[in-house]
Amino acid sequence: MQSGSGGSTSRKCQACREGVDFPFQFSMAFQPIVDVQTGRIYAYEALVRGLENQPAGWVLEQVTAEQRYAFDQRCRVTAIATAAKLGLAETGAKLAINFMPGAVYSPAACLQLTLDTARRLSFPSDQLIFEITEGEEVVDRGHLAAIAREYRRHGFEMAIDDFGAGYSGLNLLAEIGADLVKLDMDLIRNIPERPKAMAIVAAMVQLCERLSTQLIAEGVETPEEYEALRGCGVRLMQGYLLARPAFQTLPAVTLPDMWKRQGSYADDTVSCEKDAITPQLSQQNMTLGKEALVSLC
Repeated sequence: MQSGSGGSTSRKCQACREGVDFPFQFSMAFQPIVDVQTGRIYAYEALVRGLENQPAGWVLEQVTAEQRYAFDQRCRVTAIATAAKLGLAETGAKLAINFMPGAVYSPAACLQLTLDTARRLSFPSDQLIFEITEGEEVVDRGHLAAIAREYRRHGFEMAIDDFGAGYSGLNLLAEIGADLVKLDMDLIRNIPERPKAMAIVAAMVQLCERLSTQLIAEGVETPEEYEALRGCGVRLMQGYLLARPAFQTLPAVTLPDMWKRQGSYADDTVSCEKDAITPQLSQQNMTLGKEALVSLC
């Protein structure tokens, strides 16, 4: 959202400054994004919660249109402050923060409170990721590109959240050149039983490799989904299977590979590799995956 009249800009600046003194209090839960090849936590996503761990929807329904600028700022401050208190930076993991592009009227001005908070709490800027949700339509692509440039100038990474579920996924990726892409969980759900969905994921893996962009599968809930995604070449995953969001703490992660070694479930790996075709993924669907990659490019 671009700045309008001088009075409008002044009100927005005031709203950003008042992010520290938002009308009601809230906190954060954290859910890890895991590198399943190494078992290390790549990042923790900060998820807004009420002070008694009420869900995000409970918090968001209280935010008015007039408060969105202050709310966006308050979310950033709360996420960084809580993560710093928990020692997140010392783990080597990054902190992923969701933000609303429409609540950023000036990339440089709206970033000052974030930068000041990170400096004050000695939180490294190169360990911050900002996730753009596709749930909000981006009307001014040039403005979003300017946000991405300004954020990268300070060492932040940019991610597209819920990729494929909202507005103009591929166009948005082409415009801002995201460092990370998070596949929408609806694409992941029951993926071993959905050959076309597997073909799309396999194509996205190849596309992201060509773009030097990291791909994250979110919403991974079952060992079967986990194995199918690994077979497609997905390395970064997030979901209840690995760890549920933990209120005001950094949760531990348990990889399904650990369960497998303990005999907790059978190894029914579904592979996207051409030489390891399973009944769920035929040669025809592998061809579909290659065609999907061509069309994506």
